[in-house]
Amino acid sequence: MTGERLHTVGVDVGSAAVKVAVMSVDENENTELLSSHVERIRRRDPGHVAQTVIDKSLEEAGLERSDLDYLATTGEGEMVSGRTGHFYGMTTHSRGGLYLDPEARAVIDIGALHTRAVLMDERAKVLGYRMTSQCASGSGQFLENISRYLGVTIEEIGPLSLTADDPEVSSSICAVLAETDVINMVSRGISIPNILKGIHQSMAGRYMRLIVASGAEGVVLVTGGLARDVGLVECLREEAGTKLHGKRKVSIEIRTDPRSVLAGAFGAALWGSFRARKLRERGTVLGGSATA
Repeated sequence: MTGERLHTVGVDVGSAAVKVAVMSVDENENTELLSSHVERIRRRDPGHVAQTVIDKSLEEAGLERSDLDYLATTGEGEMVSGRTGHFYGMTTHSRGGLYLDPEARAVIDIGALHTRAVLMDERAKVLGYRMTSQCASGSGQFLENISRYLGVTIEEIGPLSLTADDPEVSSSICAVLAETDVINMVSRGISIPNILKGIHQSMAGRYMRLIVASGAEGVVLVTGGLARDVGLVECLREEAGTKLHGKRKVSIEIRTDPRSVLAGAFGAALWGSFRARKLRERGTVLGGSATA
C-alpha cells in the first residue's frame, strides 16, 4: 500500500451551518484539500442540507461516494446517513486547528449556540477544555438576533465594529437582558458601530476568561462560525496579551485563518483518514458508526 492516498470527507453539522471538506491524505500525512463548502441551514432539514453539500463537494473534487475511504462526521453529524464514523467536536476542532496553524496549542471554537476553549498538544490531543454556559449572549445566534434588530446583515457586523470610536459595553450576561441593553442604547442615540463594538468587547472578555481557565498559553486559533467576524477577532486580540492563570503569568496570541470556519470539517476528514488507515492495517472492513 506504499504511496496509496486515502480520500475522506469531513462533515461538521452545526446549529446554523453545515461545513464539508474533501481531502486526500497519503501515508506520510501529506494532505491535499480537494474541495470545501459552507452552507447555512436556514430552517431546512440539516440532514438533507448535509447530503446536498456532500454531493456538491464530491462533484467538485471529481469523486463518487464509492471512491471514499471514510466519511467522518462531527457536531450534530450523527444524523448524516452513510457516515463511516463520528468524532467529538473538541477532537475535530483541535485537529483542524492544528492543520490550519501548526503553532496553535489551543482553539476557541465560537459557534451559533456555544463557545468552548480547547487546550491541545502538538499532536492535537485534547488536554482540557472550558465551555460557556447555556446562556446565548456569547454566541453567534445572539449576534444574529442583534443584527436583525439593528437592521444590518451578519456579514456587516465585523466591519462596522471596526469603525467604532466610543464603544458602549453591554454588561449583561443574559441574552434577554443584553438585547434590552441594546434597545436602550438605540433609544439614547448610540451609533450602530459603537453598539456592536461594545457587544464584541463584552463577548471577547468572556471568551478570554475561558481561554485562560483552560490553561492555554501561546497561540490560540479562533475557529467556528464567528471566526469570520473581524470585529470580534480584533476585540479578542485587544484582550489578549499577558494574563494571570492561577499564580502563573501566561502569554496569549490570538490568530485566525480565512478557513477557520471549516476547522471541524478539516479535523473530521483528517481523523477519518487516520482511522481508515489503521483499520486497513488491521484488515478491518470499514463501516458502521464508531464514535471517537
